[in-house]
Parts: sequence; C-alpha cells; structure tokens
Amino acid sequence: MSAPKKVVVFDYGFGNVRSAERALAHVGADVEITGDYDKAMNADGLLVPGVGAFAACMQGLRAARGDWIVERRLAGGRPVMGICVGMQILFARGIEHGVETDGLDEWPGIVEPLKAPVVPHMGWNTVAPPEGTRLFAGLDPDTRYYFVHSYAVREWNFEVGNAAIRPPQVTWATHGEPFVAAVENGPLCATQFHPEKSGDAGARLLTNWIETL
Repeated sequence: MSAPKKVVVFDYGFGNVRSAERALAHVGADVEITGDYDKAMNADGLLVPGVGAFAACMQGLRAARGDWIVERRLAGGRPVMGICVGMQILFARGIEHGVETDGLDEWPGIVEPLKAPVVPHMGWNTVAPPEGTRLFAGLDPDTRYYFVHSYAVREWNFEVGNAAIRPPQVTWATHGEPFVAAVENGPLCATQFHPEKSGDAGARLLTNWIETL
C-alpha cells in the first residue's frame, strides 16, 4: 500500500482550515495546517482556502508569501487547489464595493458581484462540468454542492496559443446568471463551492483531486 499523500492546508489567516483538514483526512490524506514556507512548497498538494473579502485575502496571502509559493509550485508542476475565495484570488482581479484589487493572475477574469434576485448565493446547487473532467469523475450530473458567496467570475475568456497545450476545463453553475463554479488547469484547480461542506459528493471530489497528486 502506498503512503498517504501529504497535503498542506495553507494557513494565511483566511479560510475554514479546520473543516478542510477534517475533510481531507477523512478521505485518506496526510494533512497539516501550516503557513510554513518549506512545508507548503514540498507537500504533494497545497490547498488554499479562503473566506471574506478578496482584497483582505490577497493582503493576507502576500504577507504569508503565499503568492510566491503558489507561483513557484505551479512553475514546477506541483498541484495547487483553491476553494471559494481561494479560487477567486487565482484570477486577474476582483472588484468589491467599487475597489479593484489585483489577484494572482493565473487565469484572466474579473471576480465581481453576482447579479441574482437573492445574494449571497447560499445553499446547494448543481454544476455543469465538461467532458473528461477529473475532479468530477464518477459524480452524477444531478449532484449538488454547497455554495456561499456573493461574488464570482461571470465571464471566461482564455486563449491557449499552443494547440498542443490542453485548455483549462471550466465547470459552470447558475444562480441568477451563469458563473464559473470550478476550473481544472494542469496542476492548478479550484472550486467556488465548498467540497469540505458538500457531504459525500465533496468527499468524492477531494478523493479525485488527491488521486491526481
């Protein structure tokens, strides 16, 4: 039997780190919550959670050198997963209350307020993953996942200049309007919903991610 995969839940002051730790341990990962640079760099997988405001999360991430860690891991093909605001900060920028903040710019796109009759979007919702997805492998199309957010990426514009490079796989959901619910892009993936709060479906998704490490 192979050794459990080592996953670091990156602790930079923003995110449900304990919930993420329990969910990952439940599916067999060797989990540690830490902001330690070397441990975050050397883990098999790095999970970046996030709750609260885009700008505050970015400030906390930069203060903990998380921006550099994510960049260096991805440069070496080392897996990183973002959840909720931990997904949002992977995009180019976020706009909240008229304030624009630069994100990590791993993907082009703007995180902006959802246009829906009821905001925040809080509760269970289905998603529409693309064919060939690894995160959602084995999950029924009618499966629901737990969301809680008021902001999202509403438009996806990403061009791959090299035909040999596989373009990112984008999963969509709808709350008032379509928005990006998940992205899979080589070693980098992320979900707007909370797999750690999504019961058996979230456990299966996290298992699928760990199996890619």
